[in-house]
Amino acid sequence: MREFVGGVDEAGRGPVIGPMVMAIAVTDDMDKLRRIGAKDSKELSPQSRKALFNVLKSILDYVDYEVIDPGIIDNYVFMNALNRLEAEVATRLISKALNNVGIDVIYVDSPDPIAERYGEMLKNAIHANIKIVSMNKADKLIPVVSAASIIAKVIRDSIIEELHREYGDFGSGYPSDPRTINFLRNWFREHGELPPIVRKSWSTVRKIIGGGLDNYL
Repeated sequence: MREFVGGVDEAGRGPVIGPMVMAIAVTDDMDKLRRIGAKDSKELSPQSRKALFNVLKSILDYVDYEVIDPGIIDNYVFMNALNRLEAEVATRLISKALNNVGIDVIYVDSPDPIAERYGEMLKNAIHANIKIVSMNKADKLIPVVSAASIIAKVIRDSIIEELHREYGDFGSGYPSDPRTINFLRNWFREHGELPPIVRKSWSTVRKIIGGGLDNYL
């Protein structure tokens, strides 16, 4: 009897620029995912991720994702509820998947260091007879979560490439990237505000522009 296993993970929780992407992957053959080299997307080169992305699309039983724009992320960060946002998106992805394929168990990569707490959020929101396993570092340990990680990362990378074409080279979008910091400084200096691709709730933004941010929040 086929057992369908799902995995949920995100890409882009930490950057100050760009969206976050959450993805779900479903398979009935975890060994096949191991054989093709599915692993945490952060451990793969961009070229390897793209190659695996194309393979995964052909062998997974179900794939879906959701793009969460910076404005929505800001709203939840201001409420100190970023984990709740992830749980709500994960709930939507899982519920939609259940309408398309029978799933016996779902593994989720927990953003909460107390993985059980995040798991309870999902179990309370998903009214279905399905086992939900919330784990820290699930993207490293469970191949189908690794697959979701790769899908989310490749989708986000493609969005970042488009944003580079539209806004110029802002680097990786992470606060640790000097190109990103210079982009934010220069943009604010020139325009007096920040573009909609920036997460204005990030402390990085306040450090760069100080009280000027209060004028348009």
